[in-house]
Amino acid sequence: MNLENYFISQFHNKHIGDDGALIGTNVYSKDAFFENVHFKTTWMSFYQIAKKAMDVNISDAIAMNAEPQYALLSVAMPKNITKTQMRELACGFQDAADAYGIEIIGGDTISNSKLDISVTLVSTTIKPLLRRGIRDGYLLAYTGELGRSAKDLKKLLNLGKIHKQSKFVNLKLRAEFIKNTARFLRSGMDISDGLFCDLQKLSTVNKIGFRFHKKIAKSVGCSGEEYEMLVAFDKRDRKKVQRRAKQSRTPLTIFATSQRTKYFNSCKAHHF
Repeated sequence: MNLENYFISQFHNKHIGDDGALIGTNVYSKDAFFENVHFKTTWMSFYQIAKKAMDVNISDAIAMNAEPQYALLSVAMPKNITKTQMRELACGFQDAADAYGIEIIGGDTISNSKLDISVTLVSTTIKPLLRRGIRDGYLLAYTGELGRSAKDLKKLLNLGKIHKQSKFVNLKLRAEFIKNTARFLRSGMDISDGLFCDLQKLSTVNKIGFRFHKKIAKSVGCSGEEYEMLVAFDKRDRKKVQRRAKQSRTPLTIFATSQRTKYFNSCKAHHF
């Protein structure tokens, strides 16, 4: 058990374990986006930083088939931040919120040595999509293309440049696919820590392993910050899921089948 999971295990609560906490028809989720941990201000504009901070939180709501309604922002800003940079942050938050009909209802701001952001979302759902629900013989699939975020992060760490449309900066969220396919999905989450790491979470909560249809390179399976969707469904619904993926122009890769075996994650932990 890594340190992150150890810390989480200290809190015994039935609501912990998904991308957000489901209480009634509401989903409450929170993510941190900290300078020198998740980004550097030399990599992204203040607008891009704020927008991504919102988008990674919106991704959690989408993963649970929930519609985000309200946002609370906590922003710790360096003392040397300019008013222009503050306006960029505000515009980034607001544009990301407007794209999904979210109302920013408050939060907190403090002075800090660097830029640290935390976002709390309140969402609603009629048919929640949880991590628990995988049975033996279900198919596992992910949306989009994996591996590009890790490659672009490596470029940035080596003082290189990335394309302005890079997924590391501009996330491609899969709201339409999840909404249209939710009735056929039995389990789901977003891929934030990497495919192999997030499969470990599904394996643990469902007490199940996976048989890969073909080998997936570690450069693909260990790439974090992807924010694609990882879903499971009954093989009898395969064509229905694929049809809806095509309708929403969502690339979908079916890569594994669940089975009663142990699963081992070969990636290093991202957080600790």
